[in-house]
Amino acid sequence: MHIEVIATICEARSDEFLHKTVIVVDVLRATSTIITALMNGCKGVVPVETVIKAKELAREGDLLGGERYCKKIPGFDFGNSPLEYSREAVQGKRVILTTTNGTRGIQKATKADRVLAGALINAKAVAEAAIDLKRDTVIVCAGTQDVFSLEDGICAGLILDEIAAILGESQMMTNDFGLAMRGSYLEAKDRLLATLLACTNGKKMKKSGFLADVELCAKVNTTDCVPVLEHDQMVLYQR
Repeated sequence: MHIEVIATICEARSDEFLHKTVIVVDVLRATSTIITALMNGCKGVVPVETVIKAKELAREGDLLGGERYCKKIPGFDFGNSPLEYSREAVQGKRVILTTTNGTRGIQKATKADRVLAGALINAKAVAEAAIDLKRDTVIVCAGTQDVFSLEDGICAGLILDEIAAILGESQMMTNDFGLAMRGSYLEAKDRLLATLLACTNGKKMKKSGFLADVELCAKVNTTDCVPVLEHDQMVLYQR
């Protein structure tokens, strides 16, 4: 199985996703939020690029979620904190979500056979789903404003490590960037929270009052929930 890791959304080429599985990773915070919402009974998360599109798609009973530069969008029900997407808030509801980076990455991956959402909290489960789909795989690190974000790379490294643990080292091949990110994960795995808090986004999250978000997003394999894009929305992947 070949897994390519791409550092940022702007480096991704949509045509290269044909006949492949794509895992979009935005640890802080979009994919962690999508995973949490579906884990808590949300019936679907519709990822869109713009605020205008989110408002256009919203129907009666839907919830609007999103942020720009870490701040909740005025008039929306939620921001982009996974802690907002509790079972009481989202169960049985559809969420229309727009974020600065992660939802843009999902939209860019729509030519793939399957698009999955990955984060530290579901790394093993998303690795298992990628293996189950039996396709070459691309892990797209969302980054921030087209700049690489270390937390996404570390998560990609963890997913690679989980795939290697399941298939065996000889059956898992990756590109040079993937090798570097797996090494970064292995070096940081015993101090993930401290590493995330040292990253640019982690520092920004803490300064903005979202330390609890970073603490949640830094946990590994706390859920087996894997979001998959079906038509226009992320729903739970069923093996």
